[in-house]
Amino acid sequence: MKKIVLKTFGILVVMMLLLQIPVTMAADSVNDLKNQQEENADKIEENKQKKEEITAEKNQTISEVEDISEQISNYESQISELNSKISDLNTKIEESERKITEAQAKYDEQKELLDTRLVVAYEQGETSYLDVLLSSENIVDFISNYFYISELATSDTELMDSLQQEKQEIEQAKTDLENSKRELDTSKAEKQSITTQLEQTKSEKNAKVSQLTEDEKTIQAQIDELAEANKSLDAQILKKQKEIEEQIKKQQSQSGGSNSSGGTSTGGGPTSSSGFIYPVPSGYRTITTGINYSSGQYHGAVDFGCGGINGQPVYAVADGIVVTAQNLTSSYGTYVIIAHYNGLYTLYAHGQRGSLRVSEGQSVSQGQQIMNVGSTGNSTGPHLHFEVRTSPGTYSCRKNPMNYLP
Repeated sequence: MKKIVLKTFGILVVMMLLLQIPVTMAADSVNDLKNQQEENADKIEENKQKKEEITAEKNQTISEVEDISEQISNYESQISELNSKISDLNTKIEESERKITEAQAKYDEQKELLDTRLVVAYEQGETSYLDVLLSSENIVDFISNYFYISELATSDTELMDSLQQEKQEIEQAKTDLENSKRELDTSKAEKQSITTQLEQTKSEKNAKVSQLTEDEKTIQAQIDELAEANKSLDAQILKKQKEIEEQIKKQQSQSGGSNSSGGTSTGGGPTSSSGFIYPVPSGYRTITTGINYSSGQYHGAVDFGCGGINGQPVYAVADGIVVTAQNLTSSYGTYVIIAHYNGLYTLYAHGQRGSLRVSEGQSVSQGQQIMNVGSTGNSTGPHLHFEVRTSPGTYSCRKNPMNYLP
């Protein structure tokens, strides 16, 4: 009996040991999973930190690209000013050389005349003005000789004074010429120095741009293309500035000093405090890109690009004069710039090819259709690129359009 009890007890012990093994294994497995979970959480946190660091670095790179772009623009402006200065100096030098040549010729002519007079006087020997007077046969002859001698003496004095003045003018012109040439050499050297800095800065920018993502590179390329197109556009605007101002004054005087429609317009709805209406119809005013791109870079415009906007009319936001209306194959594509009577400028871009309804120099009214929404130029889909610029309407004068719209 005792043997049976011991045997049973032994079986129970073995069974308990066998049952404990899976429990222990299960506990170990749970601990492993918990450890793995904690390790994964640590990795997630680590990756989040890396992502934040990369994002910060990316934003820093974008900021640096913008700063370098601005520096490039400044260098190009300086070079443009120096080119203008060099051109003016070359003109001044040519004018100085012409004046010196003319003055020298006149001086030589006058000196030859004076030398001839002196030779004649020498050949006549000791004959003096008194001898001429004493040789007069009568009072009439005396008076005649007196006036002759007076005129001759005056002529000689004037000739001497003229020669002296011309000599001084020639010397001064030569001094001015030398100064202009030195200034020209300085300007050329300065231009060369800035040009070298410009090339170095462009290389630096290219290196920074290469660090951007493909999407950011695409956006940067668009920005660069628009900036390049705007250089020639700025030159056109500045060239036409006086003409535009005169035309605006004329329009204002003809309309009694007021050129704002006020109230509402069938084109774009209510009017803002700036006197502007929306450039697109109601129902198509969804903004797909604001004043900044998603990357944070300055867009300088707003894009109206909701579904179905393709082909919709584009309206002049206020009365004004058309500065330019063109069809480009790149950058702005089909676009219009309007100078308004309140000193602001508006730009409408990427319109449908062939949809322009206005031309340069034309007066337009608020709410008047100027073209249709399209996707020409540097555009990835149908939208209206809309800018507001302050005077003189150049690329650097872009402001947030939402501050001027209703």
